Amino acid sequence: MKKTVFLIIAIMMFNTAHSQKAPSVVSNVDLNRYKGTWYEIARLPNFFERKLKCASATYILRDDGKITVINKGNYITDPQKSNSVKGVAWIPDKKSPAKLKVQFFWPFSGDYWIMYLDEDYRFVLVGDPALKYLWILCREKTMDESTYNMLLQKAVDNGYDVKPIIKVKQDCDNK
Repeated sequence: MKKTVFLIIAIMMFNTAHSQKAPSVVSNVDLNRYKGTWYEIARLPNFFERKLKCASATYILRDDGKITVINKGNYITDPQKSNSVKGVAWIPDKKSPAKLKVQFFWPFSGDYWIMYLDEDYRFVLVGDPALKYLWILCREKTMDESTYNMLLQKAVDNGYDVKPIIKVKQDCDNK
């Protein structure tokens, strides 16, 4: 009986996970223009950033074609203390350059899909195909409200529930 219940639950989870439409991504990404530091303007709640503000991501191109990723942020309760993690990103399919994989802890990796990218590479909307993770990133620590709302709408159009989104405070002294 337990095996049957487990099997039914597994089938339901599989069907739910695959019945949603995957988010659309941009057709092209110039990694030379994408590299550098991006500030987190907003995100869906997630476990690994739950205690952080002033979050940023820095992307550094490597000679082997991969990208070094450095995510950092300051603790909300003690902004003088910070946390950072270093990982690696890569494009598994050169025909889909906006669908990257990111790995911070071997052997686990996650999807990093670029759903919207400003033509001047000033702001970006990033998520994953399971609609669990979402970030609005900007080259500056602030973003005008109309751009922010446009990116939220793009997220909604891609199937995201943005009601729980967190606006990230960028009020720390560090860069």
